[in-house]
Amino acid sequence: MDVLSHLGEGFAHAFSPLHLLLALGGCVLGSLVGVLPGLGPATTVALLLPLTSVVDPVGALVLFAGIYYGGMYGGSTTAILLNVPGETASVPTTLEGHPMARAGRGGAALATAAIGSFVAGTLSTLGVTFAGPAFSSIAEHIQPAEYFAILVLAFATVTAVVADAPVRGLCSLFLGLAIGLVGIDSLTGQARYTFGVPELFDGIALVAIAVGLFAIAEALYTAARLRRAPDPEPLPLRGRIGMTRQDWRRSWKPWLRGTALGMPIGALPAGGAEIPTFLSYNLERRLTKHPEQFGKGAIEGVAGPEAANNAAFSGVLVPLLTLGIPTSATASMLLIAFQMYNVQPGPQLFETQPTLVWTLIASLYIGNVVLLLLNLPLIPLWVKLLKIDRPLLTAGILVFATLGVYALAQNPFDLAVALAFGVLGFLLRRTGYPLAPLVLGAVLGPMTETQFRRALTLAEGDWTVFVTRPVSAAILALAALALIGPMLVRRRGPSARAQAEDSAPTHPVNAP
Repeated sequence: MDVLSHLGEGFAHAFSPLHLLLALGGCVLGSLVGVLPGLGPATTVALLLPLTSVVDPVGALVLFAGIYYGGMYGGSTTAILLNVPGETASVPTTLEGHPMARAGRGGAALATAAIGSFVAGTLSTLGVTFAGPAFSSIAEHIQPAEYFAILVLAFATVTAVVADAPVRGLCSLFLGLAIGLVGIDSLTGQARYTFGVPELFDGIALVAIAVGLFAIAEALYTAARLRRAPDPEPLPLRGRIGMTRQDWRRSWKPWLRGTALGMPIGALPAGGAEIPTFLSYNLERRLTKHPEQFGKGAIEGVAGPEAANNAAFSGVLVPLLTLGIPTSATASMLLIAFQMYNVQPGPQLFETQPTLVWTLIASLYIGNVVLLLLNLPLIPLWVKLLKIDRPLLTAGILVFATLGVYALAQNPFDLAVALAFGVLGFLLRRTGYPLAPLVLGAVLGPMTETQFRRALTLAEGDWTVFVTRPVSAAILALAALALIGPMLVRRRGPSARAQAEDSAPTHPVNAP
């Protein structure tokens, strides 16, 4: 009953006129920006991050919950109509959604994505409502050695999932960890990596890093490709926007299965949305009664991954709120939003900030309803937005991003930092280095160092504490497996194929 009473108080705050307006505004802004080509949820949140400086912490997080949900739905629109996934988790949607749009069933694909997002978002938010306090109680008993091991597991898993080459992912991660160490050492009081610049004594502003790496870098990357690749044309929506009875029969089970995959995997400290969406797509491909349609526009291939994607978002909130660990680039943006208001998520958050947490959870329920009511009628508007000229879009992103960073602290140094990280992000994208490990390292670097030092202090300097404690050793072993496993699979794949070719019988070809 305590959970229900706290949730009731959260709804009382969430239904205030200001918070309802912020939830509505967040959903509209997130969908508006997220539907534009190339702008995924992480870029959307980073671009709109400076907007929260004018509202209170509770209102800011309500706004960002709507932006996050709206950005994820906008990504499905571009994936279906343009064949452009906003992030890795939207790739399965392109595999079936775009063929549906080419076949004149884009309205059905967008409808099953919207309704599936509502179903999965509501059910997974219900899971967060009850799982969040339970995880928080467990997290209070986690020792520094285990906490450090969990952080290492999060680093390893995110690096292995988003990077095609683990070495590049590790390079990006270590660069982010180095960036996170800039500033005054809290233990010794020594300046680290500041090079005598006073503005760096408090560290590099995370908002400037986020806006630079995602918004400005995306604008530069888009501008560099203007002459090389023509703008993709959105497919026209033919027929009505909705689902037939057969579409409903083929979609409701994938919605539930996608939710069942997305929620628990997203709630893991090393979860994220990529794994459950691909698992959902493969599962629906195995279970479908229409295997001949897969690859040509099977609605199950849209319903399941979209449900898993949205369910994973609610699941991601569990480690974010209870451990302070983001498991994706977009969750890192939300953690930056928390830190902007000096709120550090962790085991004590449900006790120290109950109004904030439960208003945020209640706003997730409201945001799901708002998105369902808004997005289906506004689909024709989103299609028109896809026709915006790419040069105008790029210029608008640059202007909005730079003005937002400067207005946040009115500090030209932060603007220079954002531009510098924008160039860095552009170079990393051009050379194939992932941005998610870098952001994760920059955000979690200080926390990782703190937990590492606490563990060594409690163990009186004995570094073997990380491998002698059973739970810590097991988690570190999983982290090592997450890094080494993909490399072994990639190395074994070519050798297995070569062995098969060598063992294949050869038949001489007779000359004519």
